[in-house]
Amino acid sequence: MRRPARISALLLPLLAGAPAEAACDLTGIRLEERIAETSELRESANKQTVRDLRTLRDAAIVLDAYKYEAECERLVGIVKALAANPVKAIEQGGDTDEEKAESVEETREPKAPAEPGKPR
Repeated sequence: MRRPARISALLLPLLAGAPAEAACDLTGIRLEERIAETSELRESANKQTVRDLRTLRDAAIVLDAYKYEAECERLVGIVKALAANPVKAIEQGGDTDEEKAESVEETREPKAPAEPGKPR
């Protein structure tokens, strides 16, 4: 009996006139297909650019999940533009400052809570 209730819950928004698609067109990015079709993005020298594109796509997914549709759409547009012009994306994204990269990587590491009475 749980299956009909689940189906009803899925169909209710459609019957109520809600749009069938989410406001943010995440499926329209087609990033993995673009990477597979673009020789520049498949080159090992451009792995960081591909990682950056995937990170931006994942950020759009998170924005959509938190109902930030306008921001999600903006990010989707950016990812599409970068993926459509990989040479420009590669040229723009070439920050190779190792110290900056290490600093950014440190900020991404989870931190343990400070013990009471001890400075960080």
